[in-house]
Amino acid sequence: MNARTTRTLAAALSLTAALAISGCSSDSGSGSAGKSGADKPKMAVTGAYMPEPVNDKMAGAFMVIKNDSKTADKLTAVTSPLSDDLQIHETKDQKMQQVAAMDVPANGELRLERGGSHVMFMGLKNTPKVGDKVTVELRFEKADPVKVELDVKERTYNAQTTSAH
Repeated sequence: MNARTTRTLAAALSLTAALAISGCSSDSGSGSAGKSGADKPKMAVTGAYMPEPVNDKMAGAFMVIKNDSKTADKLTAVTSPLSDDLQIHETKDQKMQQVAAMDVPANGELRLERGGSHVMFMGLKNTPKVGDKVTVELRFEKADPVKVELDVKERTYNAQTTSAH
């Protein structure tokens, strides 16, 4: 897939996600508005980081998104001042592919980690260095957006799978 096709696809997916999000959030006039607040998932993020990018072409972001509610949700978009083109990727059969959304199960978690699902920044506006922080906003189908600060780590950094973080 060439860069132009990738950008066009990303723009189309972003627009689709934005329309879906705006459609989901417009039910404040319905009779279920009082009840929907209790059912809305609340997301928490741990271990968020970005390995120092090699150049300004692309970078990855990794984290664990926890959903402690009884309602499943979906990560539908990610935005950041660092790039106008953020993509949600999954890895299947050692092949990376962009997806429109990823499930965050009820009382479960979505792991974005090296070698698996992750967020890709395409066309960085600058190249962050180790020790910097990069802000992203995660957008969900049902839950409120979550702002996250990614710690920029060494390129070889790999998060531990324990909860010692």
